[in-house]
Amino acid sequence: MANLADLFDSRAARTLDAQASALAGDGGWGLMAQAGQAAWQSLLLHWPQARRIGVVVGSGNNGGDGYVLACHALQAGRQVQLIALPGSPPSTALAQRAAADFRSAGGTVTDFNGELAQADLWVDALFGLGFSRAPEGAALALIEALNAQQAPVLALDVPSGVDADHGCVPGAAVRAALTVQFIVAHRGLYTGDALEYTGRRHLAPLALADAAWQGVVAAAECWTQSRLPDLLPPRRANSHKGESGHVLCVGGNHSSGGAIAMAAEAALRAGAGLLSIGTRRDHVGPLLARLPEAMTHALDDGSALPALLAKARVVAIGPGLGQDEWARALYARVLQSGLPLVIDADALNLLAQDAHALPDAILTPHPGEAARLLETTTAAVQADRYASAQALAESYHAVVVLKGAGSIVAAPGHAPRLIAAGNPGMAVGGMGDLLTGIIASLRAQGLPAFDAAAGGALLHALAGDVAAADGARGLLPTDLLAPLRRLANPECSR
Repeated sequence: MANLADLFDSRAARTLDAQASALAGDGGWGLMAQAGQAAWQSLLLHWPQARRIGVVVGSGNNGGDGYVLACHALQAGRQVQLIALPGSPPSTALAQRAAADFRSAGGTVTDFNGELAQADLWVDALFGLGFSRAPEGAALALIEALNAQQAPVLALDVPSGVDADHGCVPGAAVRAALTVQFIVAHRGLYTGDALEYTGRRHLAPLALADAAWQGVVAAAECWTQSRLPDLLPPRRANSHKGESGHVLCVGGNHSSGGAIAMAAEAALRAGAGLLSIGTRRDHVGPLLARLPEAMTHALDDGSALPALLAKARVVAIGPGLGQDEWARALYARVLQSGLPLVIDADALNLLAQDAHALPDAILTPHPGEAARLLETTTAAVQADRYASAQALAESYHAVVVLKGAGSIVAAPGHAPRLIAAGNPGMAVGGMGDLLTGIIASLRAQGLPAFDAAAGGALLHALAGDVAAADGARGLLPTDLLAPLRRLANPECSR
């Protein structure tokens, strides 16, 4: 059996399907029957009043699942209109059997003619896991018709047109209100463009023999709030500030003092015991007024930096750093320190100009920065966020947090971690500065780099969700600071 937090690629899903079918000796009919039944139960749970149910089917086994659901709907007395792609009759033995059962129950199949009649709910059973290209012809027209009508859509396994492995959407795709995934959760439905189309996600694990899981390995881990208690246990009664680590934040060039201030305050709110800031002299006074808990130092020429490095456990560099000579001098000295690093913003751009391995660093790029680090395009990064994050980790020998909708945390030799939290309101300047401080804080408190990166990204996203309870539009990075403190103490929120 899989852990509920496991995410799988389509190859693993197909292997499971084949091995379970072989063990059952029924050619896979038992799984299709279970899938259709599970989809029907999900429909009843979420739309119990739906009387007019439309089902669109393709020629493959995903269409077969749709036929099974439609048969259940007929038997329950619902009005069912089943729409098929013209010229695409069931092409597999399972889909043919499901279609025959539907017709035997009194159902009729109509080819799509360019329009959809009114329904209380539509079911998308056009394309399954193997579909990863832009829909064309009648399929494109049918998807567009589904999206144009007003009733909610229930997608079976994956919204048609969404790449279930990579999270990209090559062309048009069905916008579902709910996606029911069968057997395993599909990693591509949790990140990137896919999040625009899946709606709510529900996993129907189905009943499989234990032996069907032999050799099947998860492709990623889904991280949710349940991870926090193990990462952040209560502190000892007799603890002292030194145990919680000393973070040094370096950055804040001219006109960018706010960036380093937010990183520093986030590090303190996430639990760092001591916090130093190295920044431009002009920012020292305002930072003392804003954050008297921090030890703020002017770094006009960088000569004071070695003394600060000698006291720090972790260095966060990049927020507001810039790329001028001052920035380059500080960046070079920090990299020479041998300390654990969290590298963000302009420090990532400086790294891209002189790429080299950083084995004790955590990199936190957004897709544009990731593209520069990989010498590719932002579109290429977003087309396969899992592969991009892993390529960065392997290339730089570092832990990587690829930011964005469905942030991905990667490390050499590890399965990636998917952060299942966050919201569109967090797409605003300064959010990344908070993330840098939070991750540096957890690293200074003793978490290994991979755990600090994933835990920090999770804390950051969860705080954003709490702060966005009154609406995502207009959310400010500093709105996250109060919920951040509460979330960083899981024992207080149970």
